[in-house]
Amino acid sequence: MRGAYARALVCEPGQLALTTCTSEGLAGVIDGLDLHEGEEILTSDEEHSGLLGALGAARTQRGVSIRMVPLAQIAEAVGASTRLVACSHVSWMSGALAPADIAELEIPVLLDGAQGVGAVPVDVCALGCDAYAGAGQKWLCGPDGLGMLYVAPALRERLKTTRHGYFNLLDPHAGLEARLHEDARRFDAFALSAEALACALAAVQTLERAGWTTVHERAIALAAQLAEELQAAGRETAPRGESTLVSFASADPLAERTRLAEQGVVLRDIPGRPLLRASVGAWNDESDLERLLAGLHP
Repeated sequence: MRGAYARALVCEPGQLALTTCTSEGLAGVIDGLDLHEGEEILTSDEEHSGLLGALGAARTQRGVSIRMVPLAQIAEAVGASTRLVACSHVSWMSGALAPADIAELEIPVLLDGAQGVGAVPVDVCALGCDAYAGAGQKWLCGPDGLGMLYVAPALRERLKTTRHGYFNLLDPHAGLEARLHEDARRFDAFALSAEALACALAAVQTLERAGWTTVHERAIALAAQLAEELQAAGRETAPRGESTLVSFASADPLAERTRLAEQGVVLRDIPGRPLLRASVGAWNDESDLERLLAGLHP
């Protein structure tokens, strides 16, 4: 499983920890940096609660300042007290991508890859991030309860690991003298379901057989087609990048989502925003897009 996830992120297996979800990886990095009052984490105004929860804990428990800016401007907004940039690789709200210039930052960059890995091409070195947390149950099609965390070697040496247990110890039978793994396995979750791992591995291998390039290109192209057709139908779409998410305007997102679900079209609303979001996978086809568009006009 570690090797399969590492191939999806284009990193070495020893640079990747197995977690239970995206949020666990994000929280582990934020907590491990041991930041304090007077220091700042810079994030965007499009983040998911999986990241915001960990940021809120850093502010409440340690007095760390959290500053939000538009995702497209996050690299240029870094200030003198900024110690970490933490944001989405692909925004769950709009499908916009983190700006490429984050790769040039000299401070650590943590990316929330819940809507990235499996959906769009991911090369953690090319992205220039120091840590990347992803989900096994979304675009990798696995069961709930699995995720992954890439940590660059330089950042790994800076992170404190306060939780020591059987799974992340190099020599667990050494008792009180047991040491942590020297690589990213030191951040492994304490327990993972063998059944979940088997299902997740089978899912990833299915996608690998289809070919990651094929999977990514098809999903991204279908999502772009949907965005164009929605605009032609008079629905404004949120600014987005080359991703698999398409968010569009809805006067009553909850009611429209419910009505579409009754027709077999499953979308989600974006809390606090007048938007519905479609997640377009390589397993979808043109007929799915047609059913969605037809359902917008009862």
